[in-house]
Amino acid sequence: MYLTTEKKAEIFAKHGKSAQDTGSAEGQVALFTFRINHLSQHLKANHKDFATEKSLVKLVGKRKALLDYLKNKDINRYRAIIAELGIRK
Repeated sequence: MYLTTEKKAEIFAKHGKSAQDTGSAEGQVALFTFRINHLSQHLKANHKDFATEKSLVKLVGKRKALLDYLKNKDINRYRAIIAELGIRK
């Protein structure tokens, strides 16, 4: 499994407020970015996997919605997470 409990806790500890704070927007965006990167690598090797492609598009949409929320709520937090994760937006 590519996403273990330890890896999730590490992502939330690094980008969220703490490892137990799984609801913060920054932590969720970081988790979505990790999953998007993994699915993108999978699709490079398996270009006919349309179910994964659909999942990837849905994840990108969820991340975009969270980033839009964060941009409207607090522009400084938005800019910080964009720079930290290296997301082009």
